[in-house]
Amino acid sequence: MKYLIAGLGNIGEEYANTRHNIGFVTVDAFAKASEASFLSDKYVSIARTSHKGRKVILIKPTTYVNLSGKAITYWLAKEKIPLENLLVIVDDIALPLGALRMKTKGSDGGHNGLIDIIAQMGTTEFPRLRIGIGDDFAKGYQVEYVLGKWTKKEEEILIPRIEVAVEAIKSFVHDGIERAMNRYNTRINNGDTG
Repeated sequence: MKYLIAGLGNIGEEYANTRHNIGFVTVDAFAKASEASFLSDKYVSIARTSHKGRKVILIKPTTYVNLSGKAITYWLAKEKIPLENLLVIVDDIALPLGALRMKTKGSDGGHNGLIDIIAQMGTTEFPRLRIGIGDDFAKGYQVEYVLGKWTKKEEEILIPRIEVAVEAIKSFVHDGIERAMNRYNTRINNGDTG
């Protein structure tokens, strides 16, 4: 059994520690916990590891968020991984900071990365993990907010939630998406840590 875990983000120093790069941060944390290292390959940085006997391929597309579909479709085909074994990790302004939402399918929600993945694959039916980044911005400043860097206060909330997201990915790989959803789909502000 093989799984492709794709964390979305933008490459380059200017995008490091920005809200839009939460997908990169999450797969980095998974790789670190697994003592796996990223190498440069076609369209991606890639790390290979395993969890309870299942192969896990972590990718960070180097195509920028808006063209993520090209990298994901290439690696799905190259590794012969079925769609249900793909998990795309994205930021979501519709969720409170640190909230986790795993879904089996869904719309793009206005997220440019998901828009491109859906266009490239011709389907909305692939698993995704949405991580809340909140919506603390003035009208008309969404782009600046999403591409802005985390505040210290936000980081304090987010760092433990990234650890929970890593556990959610492990559950997706080992237990399947239904059980992972039941366990990890929480709202940060109700006191539930997942």
